[in-house]
Amino acid sequence: MDIEDTLLMIPGPVKVAPRVLRAMSKPMISHRSPEFGRIYDDCRELLREFFETKNEIVVMSGSGTCGMDAAVGGLIGSDDRILTITNGKFGERFTEIGNRYGRAISVDFEWGMPFDLERVEAALEEGVKAVAMVHNETSVGIINPAKEIGRLARKHDAIFIVDGISSIGGNEFRTDEWGIDIAITGSQKCLAVPPGLAIVSVSERAEEALNESSGSYYADLRAHLKSARKKPTQTPFTPAVPLFYALQEALHMAKEEGFEARRARIARLAEAVRAAASALGIELFPVLNEYSRYSNTVTAMKIPPMINDEKLRGGMKKQGVVVSGGQERLKGKIFRIGTMGVCSEGDVLRTIQALELVLAKEGVIKAPGEGVAAASKVLDR
Repeated sequence: MDIEDTLLMIPGPVKVAPRVLRAMSKPMISHRSPEFGRIYDDCRELLREFFETKNEIVVMSGSGTCGMDAAVGGLIGSDDRILTITNGKFGERFTEIGNRYGRAISVDFEWGMPFDLERVEAALEEGVKAVAMVHNETSVGIINPAKEIGRLARKHDAIFIVDGISSIGGNEFRTDEWGIDIAITGSQKCLAVPPGLAIVSVSERAEEALNESSGSYYADLRAHLKSARKKPTQTPFTPAVPLFYALQEALHMAKEEGFEARRARIARLAEAVRAAASALGIELFPVLNEYSRYSNTVTAMKIPPMINDEKLRGGMKKQGVVVSGGQERLKGKIFRIGTMGVCSEGDVLRTIQALELVLAKEGVIKAPGEGVAAASKVLDR
């Protein structure tokens, strides 16, 4: 099947609207010009609303991991300790970054299991400069309790860093209300922009705590904040100018839809996927407690008996629908469907239909139809 006919239903990169792609074809401009400054200013103003924050916003040319690196590298030096909380691949990435710059004290849970807040607070008693967590753990489809961890971080006077890369704009995410000092997202997730931009919000408290010399030269938060305050507004190094065109257009699309309306739409799409899974007898992967929830931007499900990853995802791909598998220790055990950005009801129904056809072909279900019917019932409400 032609790549233009392929439906991308992975948890990032996501499909990009034609008007965003067209915006990227505009003529090149100087990144030190007033024209670029106006684009960056417009993006930063809209991003504050997107993040639900009054804090400073900077945009870096790099993936979401660049933002994680900037946050940790800016705060943590060789003599500093950072608490990292993990229940999936991207939480573990915070631990790896923390150990690169200083010392990470990691509170680890099994992938897909919820946080135990008592264990987290016990670790905070040791004294750390910062605490870092993933809000929406993309690898397992669980929303972790940022609000509650934020309270603990403040209680123990720690800077609070949150990876909201696959969450901001899709799940409820209240940067200021939850006391998040540094929040991070990536362009290729809920914003529905091509990969290549990391967006970081920084509180006054976090800025004051930044080390005089960042561990990273390129991802130096001090340098990015300084350049963002110049007139015209700019970045310290040459940015990916076409991606800023795309970011501005995508933000205006989200604003036109309404940021809250977009989150509500994405929640309904995810609910439809979960309803279809239930109707088809497919078990959701993450385990919840009173502080955790299923993700609205990615649904992680166990691969049913009688079929393997290659037949499930490979069969769907032959029908033009691409979904994600499990990562590392979960490879071959789960599959994941993304619902974020400009994903539509039709996209979800086409995905469920493709899944049903594969399951019926492999004898996992008797006949297709129940999953689409269950999803349709949610979407028709």
